[in-house]
Amino acid sequence: MSTCCSGECSSARAVVSPRFRKALWVALAINALMFLVETVGGLHAGSVSLLADAIDFAGDAANYGLSLAVLSMGLLWRARAALVKGLTMGVYGLFVLGKTAWTAMSGIPPEPVTMGAIAVLALLANGSVAAMLHAFRDGDANMRSVWLCSRNDAIVNVAVGLAAVGVLGTGTAWPDLLVAVVIAGLALLAGRSVVRQARGEIAAHAAAATPA
Repeated sequence: MSTCCSGECSSARAVVSPRFRKALWVALAINALMFLVETVGGLHAGSVSLLADAIDFAGDAANYGLSLAVLSMGLLWRARAALVKGLTMGVYGLFVLGKTAWTAMSGIPPEPVTMGAIAVLALLANGSVAAMLHAFRDGDANMRSVWLCSRNDAIVNVAVGLAAVGVLGTGTAWPDLLVAVVIAGLALLAGRSVVRQARGEIAAHAAAATPA
């Protein structure tokens, strides 16, 4: 591996599991569909947490596509793809925080029944994706980023469901806004984790490629 300056020699290439590739394709399709469902539902219900989760679904679909694109490439390219995904998670988290602050100024509560129903549907979707990807959670930075996306999404869907109950019980928008902040926090933490691992793998590759 020390002679592979570009990361593209045969010893640096990944041995791709057909199960992992198939899981990524299924995850991409599910996330693209749920992006449409949550966008329509979030606009109808007036829920910032649903809209935030819809954007997350779109980002995850793009990330799964990126993972598929670099799946058979060398570790360096997979680490670079993971770095892009980690930075995207961070930008998404900052966007959600800004959207939450903007929505807090109006104080209009969302419609909780639609919000809760879509949260349950999203949980089923993300739960199935997380179950498929669970076996690959301890791989390289690229595989880890995929697992973190699915895990965080399932957690978020539970939180959105609880927020719907909170909105129904209090008649205020604050449960919805609180969950949106949690979504942003998860995105920022996951992005930091993926960026750290990806940078470590890129640095390790550079060190291995440097002649002694």
